[in-house]
Amino acid sequence: MSTMILKTIGARQGNPARRTAGILIAIAGALILAAQGIGAGLDALTRPAVGAALEGGLIAALATAAGAFPVLLARNISGRSVDTLLGFGAGVMLAATAFSLVLPAIDAAGALGFGRFGASGIVTSGLALGALALLATDRLLPHEHVEGAAGDGGTSSARVWLFVAAIALHNVPEGLAIGVGFGQESLSRATALASGIALQDIPEGLVVAAAIVAAGYGRGLAFAVAAASGLAEPVAALAGAALVGVFGTLLPWALAFAGGAMLFVVAHEIIPESQRRGHRTAASLGLVAGFCLMMLLDTALG
Repeated sequence: MSTMILKTIGARQGNPARRTAGILIAIAGALILAAQGIGAGLDALTRPAVGAALEGGLIAALATAAGAFPVLLARNISGRSVDTLLGFGAGVMLAATAFSLVLPAIDAAGALGFGRFGASGIVTSGLALGALALLATDRLLPHEHVEGAAGDGGTSSARVWLFVAAIALHNVPEGLAIGVGFGQESLSRATALASGIALQDIPEGLVVAAAIVAAGYGRGLAFAVAAASGLAEPVAALAGAALVGVFGTLLPWALAFAGGAMLFVVAHEIIPESQRRGHRTAASLGLVAGFCLMMLLDTALG
C-alpha cells in the first residue's frame, strides 16, 4: 500500500528533468516574445512618423514656454486678454478634435473594413473612453483646478503647485493627440493638428506663469516652471506615435481616445476658466476665432 502511495506521489511530482526542461522552454519562449516586442518597438521608434511626432511635441512645448515669456516683461496682464486667449485656445482645440481627430478616426475605421455604423460606433466608444479616462484621472490624482489656483482672495503655494501639476497632466492627452495624429497617413492633417495644439499652449503657458507670480514667486521661476509643464507633450507624442506604429489597427481607437480626452479638458477646464472673471463675450469671441482659424488650417493644409 505504501509503495503504491509513493508511486502516486512520484507520478504527480513528475520527472524533475522534464519539469526543468519545461521551465527552460517557457523562459526561452518568453524571451523570444520579448525580443520580438522590443524589436517591433525599436522599428516603430525609427519610423519617420515617430520623429515627426517628437518634433511636433517639442514645438508644442516651446509654444508653452513662449506663452509664459510675457511674465518676464509685462508687469500686469489684463484679465480680459487672458480670458480671450483662453477662449481662443478652447476654440482651436475643439476644431482640432473635430477635424483632425474625429473625422480621421472615422476614415481610419472605414479603411479597416468597417461600415458607417461600425466606424461611428468605434469612434463613439473611443471618445467616451478618452473622456472617462481623463475624468478618472481628475478624480483620483490630487490637483487644483484653474479657478481654485488663480482665484481671488489670495493664492496658497500648495494650491498653485497642484495647479501646475494639473496643467502638466492635461498636456499628456494633447501630446498623445499629436503622436497619434502623425501615425495616420495624412502628414498635412497631422501638421495642422500639431500647429493648433501649439497655438492653444500659448495662453496655457501664460496662465500657469501668471498663477505662480500671483503666489509671490519670482518671475524667472514662474517662466521656468511654466515652460517645464509643457515637457509632457513630446514624451506623450513619442509614446502615441510608437504605439500606433506597432499596432496599426488601433489607429481609429487612438484618434478617438485622444479626441475624447481633449474634449474633456476643454469642457472641464479651459472654457469654465475663460468665463470665470465675467469676460464671457470676449472669451466666446475668442473661441469662435480659434475654431475658425483651426478649421482653415486643417482644410488648407489637408
